[in-house]
Amino acid sequence: MQDHPKKSDQNIDFGVLDEFLGYRLRRAQMNFFAKFGEVCDDLGISPGLFAVLAIVDRNPGLTQTAVAQALGNDRSAMVAAVDKLEGKKLLERRPAANDRRSYALFMTEEGTAFFANAVERVSCYENEMAKCLESDKEKQWLLDMLERLAHKSL
Repeated sequence: MQDHPKKSDQNIDFGVLDEFLGYRLRRAQMNFFAKFGEVCDDLGISPGLFAVLAIVDRNPGLTQTAVAQALGNDRSAMVAAVDKLEGKKLLERRPAANDRRSYALFMTEEGTAFFANAVERVSCYENEMAKCLESDKEKQWLLDMLERLAHKSL
């Protein structure tokens, strides 16, 4: 892997780490998340908050618990995320139709416009990052492989 962090001017041998898929996935994720931070810093959202908006945008009325499960997040972390997004007037909680003890999540008008802007920014940087792939076919192959790995159970 060519983009390892360097400690001073030393060349570091990463040994077995370069053979582990999980390590390389993590390095790629860190690279993408760092760039996300650059392009969305002024919006005040993280990749996690963006993901919540993406799910709610396409699935209005899901409960906080359902959104947390879809994203593989802890329910308590979801409460904090929704609090932040609600405070920014991007989402609103409404009592769930089938369970008054739960809240369903909906985008606000402001949230819909905000999310569209964020998607445009993220799409631009993703396209730039993906230029190292040789084609759209190669990108689709990578997405398919990542999907398989994301749903692999032991």
